[in-house]
Amino acid sequence: MMTLAEVDALAGRAHAGQTDKAGVPYVEHVRAVAAGLAPLGPHLAMAGLLHDVIEDTPWTAERLRAAGVPDRVVALVEAVTNRPGIPYEEKIRRITQDPGATLLKIADNAHNSRSDRAAALDPAQRERLAAKYRTARELLWAAADPRQVATVLRVVNPELLEEFDSWCDPRHGNPSRGPDRRET
Repeated sequence: MMTLAEVDALAGRAHAGQTDKAGVPYVEHVRAVAAGLAPLGPHLAMAGLLHDVIEDTPWTAERLRAAGVPDRVVALVEAVTNRPGIPYEEKIRRITQDPGATLLKIADNAHNSRSDRAAALDPAQRERLAAKYRTARELLWAAADPRQVATVLRVVNPELLEEFDSWCDPRHGNPSRGPDRRET
């Protein structure tokens, strides 16, 4: 079985030469997602490093398994991989059936929602993606343990903590959630 360091190296090789819209090496995104998941366990951190590998590189689930990536990690990566013909909201609903995949997608969504990343987009695209990510967050947050969500957000995108606290507040329509879930 691969170690976290070996998975990080694999992610670095797989995403070599790829950049995001701001010109930042793409591996920085997957490492940020993994950092947010690291407090929740090594399999989630590994999945964070690999979450875009099947979608954005020649790597397949079979190749990941053959390389020694744990089956659970591959399953998490497959769960969040975009599939042609599946609408985004349906994809999010499917993800919420697996607690680990839900946390993985929360970390990805949180990093994609960072204001410094969004600043590189044109205004129309920025607004469209912000609305898409907000809608997804509501579905994802509802399916996750609030303490784990707060743990991820504190690392990946602290800007979202205020939104999350408001979402958790029973006075704002979420009676099953406590008013402040920042402490884990």
